[in-house]
Amino acid sequence: MAKKWLRTSDIARAAGVHPNTVRLYEEWGFLPTVPRSESGYRRFSEAHLHQMLLARGLLHEPWPGQAIRRSAIALVKHAATGDLGGALERAYRHLALVRAERVRAEAAIALLERWANGAAADAVADPLHIGRAAAHLGVTVDMLRNWERNGLLETPRDPRNGYRLYGAPELGRLRVIRMLRDAGYSPMAILRMLRRLDEGQTRGLREALDTPRDDEDVFMAADRWLSALDFQESCALDAIARLEIMIERRFTSE
Repeated sequence: MAKKWLRTSDIARAAGVHPNTVRLYEEWGFLPTVPRSESGYRRFSEAHLHQMLLARGLLHEPWPGQAIRRSAIALVKHAATGDLGGALERAYRHLALVRAERVRAEAAIALLERWANGAAADAVADPLHIGRAAAHLGVTVDMLRNWERNGLLETPRDPRNGYRLYGAPELGRLRVIRMLRDAGYSPMAILRMLRRLDEGQTRGLREALDTPRDDEDVFMAADRWLSALDFQESCALDAIARLEIMIERRFTSE
């Protein structure tokens, strides 16, 4: 019996995409080589279909960071070579990468909640001028000025010369801001949370970081960082399950 081939439209329909997306995935190396009929039509197999579903499941925005994006693309391309065992290994490493980012995000929230409930996050004997404050925190002067310009803090001034003075309260706030930024949260998400805190609300700060207000335009994964990481973890787990199916079917058909 002649093998039943799938058409481009069949693959597109199963993956919920336009047929042009299937052609692009082939061009970009996300699918194995697709044989052609004598008349030039693409002949997709069940293996192509599973690979398309794997790629579609992993290559979803929003991306919580370039490292996760690069890892997902490398995983899909590796699976397209036919080395499914190697791809499964990569999938577990990809899951570990996503979870490591989640640990960093949670650690930043732990510091935030401790500080928000009255614990000091820094201590200096005397207030520091901006250059020394930047060195103390391991950031640049431009970063401190930018955070102030974006409304993340107000810095008191020396009444004698107008220079910024960073005491323990300002430095503690800045440490929290820096750790949140390093963990991936966007300036808008941090500002949203700080406004809530400055209004005297110490509860729900985690939700404030992850929940844009109605008047915000959300363009970045970092505006909903925790949700983006949760989504990518789910995608990684789905990819592992998909690869296990692909390996089993390859194994039983040989």
